[in-house]
Amino acid sequence: MGRAVKGEKATLAMTKGDLDRIRIDRTRIARSIDPVNRVYINKVEQIHAVDGIADGDSNQPRSTLANAMTVDVEDYFQVSAFEPHVDPGQWDSYPCRVERNVEIILELFDQHHARATFFTLGWVAERYPGLIRRIIENGHELASHGFSHVRVHDQNAALFRDDVKRAKALLEDTGGVAVRGYRAASFSIGQRTLWAFDVLAEEGYRYSSSIYPIRHDLYGMPDAPRFAFRPNPREAFIEVPITTLSLWGQNLPCGGGGYFRLLPYAVSRWALRQVNKTDGAPCIFYFHPWEIAPEQPRIPGVSLKTRFRHYLNLGRMQDRLAAVLRDFHWHRMDEIFLENKETAG
Repeated sequence: MGRAVKGEKATLAMTKGDLDRIRIDRTRIARSIDPVNRVYINKVEQIHAVDGIADGDSNQPRSTLANAMTVDVEDYFQVSAFEPHVDPGQWDSYPCRVERNVEIILELFDQHHARATFFTLGWVAERYPGLIRRIIENGHELASHGFSHVRVHDQNAALFRDDVKRAKALLEDTGGVAVRGYRAASFSIGQRTLWAFDVLAEEGYRYSSSIYPIRHDLYGMPDAPRFAFRPNPREAFIEVPITTLSLWGQNLPCGGGGYFRLLPYAVSRWALRQVNKTDGAPCIFYFHPWEIAPEQPRIPGVSLKTRFRHYLNLGRMQDRLAAVLRDFHWHRMDEIFLENKETAG
């Protein structure tokens, strides 16, 4: 058991030679401009002090539990944080990177014998039908991310229904397969939008992965179940939240995204292994194609906090993905949660 970590000068211990080493000045930056991350970074320092992310951690056996790898297929100019600066009506004027980035991801998955679920925008499928077919040809699940990447709480039920219905029809016509899964833009199903589950079920979806049970300034439903559950016990439709680690009465995010880029890989690996080992549950991991593209065009006028969250460690993301693909077994959402009907209340 390690010593307690005290003060801001303490660093997160890392595996020797780990390219994902993070310096304490970066954690200071995170604390100063992003108070939401502050609590998580402090907690991670305590995790390390209590349980020790040791130098030999990378030599542990690969997890044998099937986990779900997911990709939110959208381009860099479509992220919710850029909404004040990017007019959706002008999306076609931006140079697209999504096709090339997804091709790189497909190759990476193939190298590691991983299968994944691609939650894809209808907007992308409409413009890149060949990409949709390549996703399917490579053995991955095609799922819906809506058509226009509008957050659920910015729509009423009628507009939401039109969006998810349009996206499902387009994806199915393009890919020639049934689309059964859905993920809301920016995990925007929460306490005030639970009606969305009924709409999704009525439109033929069988599951959603739209809740992140954490506290965050842009999304999150911390009181939601951490694992797959039925929003309506009388219906077969299930919600599969993004993975969190329960520690000291709080849910700490460890299911990918910005936190995966912010923190050293050793921390994410440890947290995912804890969920597999302690909870005996599969992890749900997510990322975006734009996260592997450090050369993406910059959006002007965004705040310091948004720049930090969006652009941090993009150049390290591909290597980190290769590491997490190597250290865990990854499958499609439908194979884990529909075919085997594994749900937990």
